[in-house]
Amino acid sequence: MEIGGISIVAVFGIVNLLLVSFQLLTGLGLLKVGFNVHKKSGIILMITALIHGTLAYIQNM
Repeated sequence: MEIGGISIVAVFGIVNLLLVSFQLLTGLGLLKVGFNVHKKSGIILMITALIHGTLAYIQNM
């Protein structure tokens, strides 16, 4: 699955890596953000990880 020659699965993988890094840094207190921001980014991470996994599974069928 590609759009403009770029893999959608790879894009979601990079987004997930960035979100996991953000969650780690905010969870350890190295980045100061409010709890609501941390919580919302965790929810977004769950959604994008689910999309990433589903697309990867479908692509390998």
